[in-house]
Amino acid sequence: GGQGGQTVMATSASQFLDFISRPEPLIIQVNGMITVPSAMHNVASNKTIIGLGSNSGITGGGLNIGLTIDDDVTSPPPDAVHNIIIRNMIITNSPDDCLNVQMFSHHIWIDHCDISNASDGGLDIKRGSDFITVSWNRFHNQDKNMLLGHDDSNGPQDIGRLRVTYHHNWFDGSIQRNPRVRFGEPVHVFNNYYVNITGYGVASQMNAGVMVEANYFDNVEKPTRNDVGGTAGRIAARLNINVNTEDPIVTAGSVVEPNTFYSYRLDDAASIPSIVVQFAGVGKL
Repeated sequence: GGQGGQTVMATSASQFLDFISRPEPLIIQVNGMITVPSAMHNVASNKTIIGLGSNSGITGGGLNIGLTIDDDVTSPPPDAVHNIIIRNMIITNSPDDCLNVQMFSHHIWIDHCDISNASDGGLDIKRGSDFITVSWNRFHNQDKNMLLGHDDSNGPQDIGRLRVTYHHNWFDGSIQRNPRVRFGEPVHVFNNYYVNITGYGVASQMNAGVMVEANYFDNVEKPTRNDVGGTAGRIAARLNINVNTEDPIVTAGSVVEPNTFYSYRLDDAASIPSIVVQFAGVGKL
């Protein structure tokens, strides 16, 4: 993130938008809820954006992490946006996405946020973005919650990338796309709490490889699936709990093991509802 840079505080939209756009590393503390213009606002590289307390963040607009879309760019450009941390932020009421990561952005951490009421996606990751962790967030009041890979035709940018970890998130009635994955592998979905999902939990398409591990699914219609359109993807699943539904956890094929990229420790799936409700979201760092 902004380690090594100045620590600054934003209490107004003008301050916030200035700080996130600066080229130098910054640690940006957000104090209170800030109403930003109704648009997607670009975040420059080497930034930590952290809300203070339990009621800080932005409303009315979303954050874009990435260069301008260019279909002709099929490998990471040297100026790709990178090294971004977003923590303890309420992000709500965007006219587009709450958070959008695109165009080969890499090394991004989104942690302990509360994301809701976007007109489109809560958190979309697309167009070759890579090495991203989404942890300890609460997603609610969302329909099409999260894409990982935006289109079946985007293989030239996406194949070999879109490596993302989702852990200890609270998918609280977010209807579908939690996430919907295309192309990425390994995509690691572990220790998340899914509750009252009327659409589906995790979808894998376009030969994506998704490991679904030690999650707790409660009243989730179709916890996993690979039939939402396009070529089917691969899903491996283990140590999950699936209750209050007639739909099974669908698996298909084999997936690259996440531990070939990093080491991790699983919480027992039975403990996930209490752990995640207690510790996910804002005001819980």
